[in-house]
Amino acid sequence: MSTSQHRKMLIAAAIGAALIAILAQITIPFPIVPNTAQPLGIGLIAVILGKRYGTLSVFLYCLLGAIGIPVFAGMSGGFGIILGPTGGYIVGFTLAAYVVGFFTSRFPNSYTAAVIGAILGVTVIILSFGLIWLKFQSQMSWSAAFSAGVLPFIFTNPIQAVAAALLGQRIKGAMSKAGVLREI
Repeated sequence: MSTSQHRKMLIAAAIGAALIAILAQITIPFPIVPNTAQPLGIGLIAVILGKRYGTLSVFLYCLLGAIGIPVFAGMSGGFGIILGPTGGYIVGFTLAAYVVGFFTSRFPNSYTAAVIGAILGVTVIILSFGLIWLKFQSQMSWSAAFSAGVLPFIFTNPIQAVAAALLGQRIKGAMSKAGVLREI
């Protein structure tokens, strides 16, 4: 990859982190864990940018939040958020992006692969990390952690995953045709 193309992809990764920060502010409040559009952003960016730059984008988003920039849900930020009850979801974001990006990089023109990768990443990985972290950080029972940390998202995360996969594939195709994005 040329230096110019690498720069374009780094800029795209930075823009992706900003998009996730914006989508994190679309929130439906719940008592412990808010329901946000972050999974949509993570899936979308990973589908469009692939495993390398999509994962970098999500990692950058998490790093910005960890150092205190208010990019997390409710305009929050800081390492304390990651150590809190919702930290597991944030920790799972980067691995989720890698999994989504892996599927879409391996099968770049496959909507099916994009949907499978997005469901695994945006639903299974994020909710699993969130559940385990919430259970231990909040000293809840498994059933209480599941009720608070998974059940409210059991329908919304898969919907966001499918939307991210389908929309992401279309955007990636259009950007590739326009020469804005390298073929992943």
